Amino acid sequence: MSNDNRNAGAALLADPAEVDRTTEALAHALDETAIARDQRGGHAHEERKLLRDSGLLRLTIPREHGGLGHPYALFFKGLRRLAQVDSALAHVYAFHHLQVATVLLYGTPAQHAQFLRPTVDKRLFWGNALNPNDKRTLATPAGDGGWRIQGPKSYCSGSVGSDMLTFSAWHEPSQALLIAALPSRSAGVTIRSDWDAFGQKQTDSGTVEFNAVHVGDHEVLVRPGTVLSPRATLRAQIAQLILVNLYAGIAQGALAQGLRYTRESSRPFFASGVFRAVDDPYVQQRYGELSVRVRPAEVLADIAAQGLDQALARGDALTAAERGDVAIAVAQAKAVAHRAAIEVSSQIFELTGAGSTTARLGLDRFWRNARVHTLHDPLDYKLRDLGRHALLGEHPAPTSYS
Repeated sequence: MSNDNRNAGAALLADPAEVDRTTEALAHALDETAIARDQRGGHAHEERKLLRDSGLLRLTIPREHGGLGHPYALFFKGLRRLAQVDSALAHVYAFHHLQVATVLLYGTPAQHAQFLRPTVDKRLFWGNALNPNDKRTLATPAGDGGWRIQGPKSYCSGSVGSDMLTFSAWHEPSQALLIAALPSRSAGVTIRSDWDAFGQKQTDSGTVEFNAVHVGDHEVLVRPGTVLSPRATLRAQIAQLILVNLYAGIAQGALAQGLRYTRESSRPFFASGVFRAVDDPYVQQRYGELSVRVRPAEVLADIAAQGLDQALARGDALTAAERGDVAIAVAQAKAVAHRAAIEVSSQIFELTGAGSTTARLGLDRFWRNARVHTLHDPLDYKLRDLGRHALLGEHPAPTSYS
């Protein structure tokens, strides 16, 4: 694609309505192959190319670095649409934007320019190796002021096929994390395509091995022992809202496909006394119940996204209490979306019947994707945080998950 065409595309995508149209076209393209790719697994090279070519990888990059500078509410809306048809590729797309947010929230202005301008100009795709719970990756000081990184990192979403990585490494003396960014093809970095879960099969969540990798001081975003500002800790809320909208999108997609099958293919139960399944009062009631699961997930996701944008706009003036309010809104949305994804993707089979379980339809992918993805972090701890807030007025302590 020529620079002129890219510039023209960027000018169009400055309009939120054009972002919506581009997202819709991308959703249709992913939908055409989603079932076959889910069954096959592996790396979705062509679909990753569609994401690059869409121009949406620059959606949340600030305009001063060549990006589109759109609010996160617009990004999350589009993410939810993509997740309706392909939650694995939606996850890869979302985690690119999470790494962009990592640079923006943790990095200096000089690092913003260093990492984000090339991301736009070269259409770079970011992957993730920032798994704080995996402390096998160790950081030790190098003699030149940089760092030596050694060890494996698991659950590295989007790492396979990426151009850039953010990663975390454990610094034993300070018992704290180092967080940095570097090219995926840096010397000593090996990315293994070994993700084999029964859901979210194409999230490219391989293992990344660091073997005596040298990281320069200019690549370090967070030094061990750094106390993050309330604004910087919003990175966790962006990550959690990504999960919220993936779950809500899965629930929407499962419900839409269940309704479609019931309208077009379901036969009424013999005791129902009706000629069409859609006229069965029990089927109507159950679909009503499922819609009541999905709609609150959509609404709470949007409310939390708006709160996030407002908090980010506060800049360094954001207080810990204001940050805590965002965390509560996100936790509420997470709890509702989690349950919607699991319940709707499972219960549609009770309404569509045995015929809907054929592999050709791929309806099982919604439940498999929801079941795998909702294990990301325990729902019980979100509910505990919400209970503490209701009872004691306490906000969740800022962590990588809250």
